[in-house]
Amino acid sequence: MTTTNRGGLSWSDVRKAIASLDTRELIRLIGSLYELSKGNRDFLHARFSIGADPIAPYKKVIEECMFPDVMKNKPIQISTAKKAIIEYAKAVGDAKGAAELMTYFVECGNKFTVEFGDIDEGFYDALLRMYDRAIKKVLSLPAKEQHEFRERLRTIMVTSDGIGWGYHDGLCDQYCEGFPEDE
Repeated sequence: MTTTNRGGLSWSDVRKAIASLDTRELIRLIGSLYELSKGNRDFLHARFSIGADPIAPYKKVIEECMFPDVMKNKPIQISTAKKAIIEYAKAVGDAKGAAELMTYFVECGNKFTVEFGDIDEGFYDALLRMYDRAIKKVLSLPAKEQHEFRERLRTIMVTSDGIGWGYHDGLCDQYCEGFPEDE
């Protein structure tokens, strides 16, 4: 990783500076990053599995973005919800946790449209893309860990009946392709 920013500095420059730190200085640096933002705190909690449920802050972001409080005129924020999934994956690299967040993303979006009616094509396209990713992630898990996700993914498909924009049909096609034995 040698990403260079606009100032010409790169990760290798930072890595060299970090390598010169002793343990105490490194802990202070990480402590400063921890205090800097909630995102950094969530990242470190997830990375080190600290707390009762390190995935919870990421699920909260997804829920707030994909099932926003319409009474407060909060908009749907698909990109922010996707970013939460990416950040969790970078923090932990846990396939089951990623499958959980991807499935939850679609559950929240599906619940929103079932409750409030049709949204728009872009919304449904985003849900279909994430549903496809969730199925692929679930299929990468050991067989014994797949069942709960398969049930949730099936529930999303079933509860979407009657929703337009090709959304329900797309979910059916993807589910049957991913889990042909469930047809």
